[in-house]
Amino acid sequence: MTADNVASKHDDNPELIALRQRLIDSGVLGRSAVYINLLDYLLQCSRDGRQPKEFEIAVDVLNRDSSFDVARDSVVRVYIHQLRKRLDTYFDTVEPDASVRFHIPKGQYTVVAIANTPHVINHAVDAVVVRRPYLLYALVATLLLVNLWQWFNKSPIKDDIANTLEHPMWAAMQDDDIPVLIVMGDYYIFGELDDSGRVSRMVRDFMINSRQDLVNLFMQDASLQDYFRDLDMTYMPEGSASALLQIAPLVKAMGKRVNVTMMSRLSTSDLRSNHIIYIGYISAMDKLNNLYFAASGLIPGRSFDEIYNKETGVYYTSNAGLPEQGQPFRDLALVASWPAANGNQFVLLSGTRDAGLMHAALVAGEAERLMALDAKGTTQGHSFEALYEVYGIDRMNFDANLLYQRAINPDQIWARE
Repeated sequence: MTADNVASKHDDNPELIALRQRLIDSGVLGRSAVYINLLDYLLQCSRDGRQPKEFEIAVDVLNRDSSFDVARDSVVRVYIHQLRKRLDTYFDTVEPDASVRFHIPKGQYTVVAIANTPHVINHAVDAVVVRRPYLLYALVATLLLVNLWQWFNKSPIKDDIANTLEHPMWAAMQDDDIPVLIVMGDYYIFGELDDSGRVSRMVRDFMINSRQDLVNLFMQDASLQDYFRDLDMTYMPEGSASALLQIAPLVKAMGKRVNVTMMSRLSTSDLRSNHIIYIGYISAMDKLNNLYFAASGLIPGRSFDEIYNKETGVYYTSNAGLPEQGQPFRDLALVASWPAANGNQFVLLSGTRDAGLMHAALVAGEAERLMALDAKGTTQGHSFEALYEVYGIDRMNFDANLLYQRAINPDQIWARE
């Protein structure tokens, strides 16, 4: 639905048309057209005297197909929640004295125009008009019933997703049309040949992280082709699947185009044209290594099981690769976020081993844990890094302790200072 369509339907109420335009011009709805389209759609439905169903909004506004499942996908509820907050923000901060304000009642998929002063608005979209006290009492009673129903039926999981997406780290990915690319940290595997030319075993070399790396090695020394063969194979740590499971609902709820690729197949152009979410071991970061550690206060130590603090000279060490089954261990979890030069956002969820990686995803996936980082006052919301010591058994994370936290200056990454 276009802005012109809405204007033509509201040509009897220039006040609301002007209000809508001021709201859009303020920028509070963000850079993406999705919130403007959603507002216009809800305004038109209110004008037509109907409240759309969740499925209709998904198909008509968010471009979902007929297979959309409202029971499994919370994207509509997330967008409605975000639009409600943006409208409230505008009328609380930008235009608090407006005679009329747009509002989305909780539990409803409609926009109402309510009077901001005692006088009556004659031509409002589904306006609330207070003329007699008993009407006001009936309205209050109805709202109480609606709120009670919402309280008994609301899903904590869905609310948690919406609250988590409000954190600046995730919010920075939502107000534009840039797609999201999930990059899984994998390890490239090639074959070692026996005397008969058959693959006798598979080899992982930290210097060979893609097919191109192996080709470059063969170009430097052609004789190596007699000993090694490209199998075009990779593997991922077991903890990557658990970490992806934690993050997937958040990314899905953003309602954006999402792709998944392996680090071994990531191109430089991918880093420019997508919001990047990296999930994997620190040792598998490859193309992100130079970007991140250029601005980080940390750097890998004598091995990828160590992290070195550049300022204090302290080594943080993981022994998660050493204990036998059932024995406790300590691992390291790394969570980082920073903006790129093209307006896209990088989110790094990593660890030295499985337990650390899974804890990093747990921190990024829960609003309460992210707010706990913000509360310490050393982050800039969407640009920070945090290192945790994770305690676990058998690859599972059971507890963690924050070791290190600081803001990241993205200018150091993009060499602007």
